[in-house]
Amino acid sequence: MEMVSEWFRELYETTGINLTIVYDAYDRQRFLSGLGMTVYLSVVCIFISLVIGAVGAWAQGSPLRIVRALVNGFVIIFRNTPPLVQIFFFYFGLGQILPRIEGADGMRVPLLSNVQWAIVSLSLFAGAFNVEIFRSGLEAVPRTTTEAAEALGYTRLGVYRHVLLPLALRICLPALNNNLVNLLKTTTLAYAIAVPETLYVSKQIWTDSQNVPVMMIVLLIVYTALVGMLVFIMHRWEKMLAIPGFGQAGAK
Repeated sequence: MEMVSEWFRELYETTGINLTIVYDAYDRQRFLSGLGMTVYLSVVCIFISLVIGAVGAWAQGSPLRIVRALVNGFVIIFRNTPPLVQIFFFYFGLGQILPRIEGADGMRVPLLSNVQWAIVSLSLFAGAFNVEIFRSGLEAVPRTTTEAAEALGYTRLGVYRHVLLPLALRICLPALNNNLVNLLKTTTLAYAIAVPETLYVSKQIWTDSQNVPVMMIVLLIVYTALVGMLVFIMHRWEKMLAIPGFGQAGAK
């Protein structure tokens, strides 16, 4: 490792290519910490948004008009407003209204941290799209499938859990893939409320080391790799769930 660090230090001295995240231990630690935060935000937000999508799509078929209206209102608000505005609304708006709690050092601190607000905001934003994606998948399942399950004695929730959702998931996975990729890229907006993710720490590094072009290239490579891994996982999941003759993956 020491030889690699020395090589990159010489590279900087001879060519001006300044990759401090390789040869400087402090910058390397900052960058890896930011990368870890990006992965953490992405994984948690993807999981929560999938739960919101599955539950929301089920609630959209509720016999109660008030429930359907609440879900539709949620989708309209979070799908039709910019994600950065939503982050600011939660962090600077709602966060200032909520009561403060006593921290470990006895100081009054906000109820939720900036990382937690970013998770809430990004999960709701992606969850609103996932509701519509799951709904489209549910509508593609033949009505006769539901009727057959009901004839076997399944409750409405049982039909959704054991019959409709597994089939709808296979149909909507390609659209879900696109939305989750967008969610991963949208985590960079957490930069705006000082969440120390990859873009935020990269900005600190290029401010200290004056290596903006190099860090920009690093960022492009890092996000391309992260999105590539997510797409690979989603494609593997799609193939694993494929049923011959059913859905887009099964038809291939």
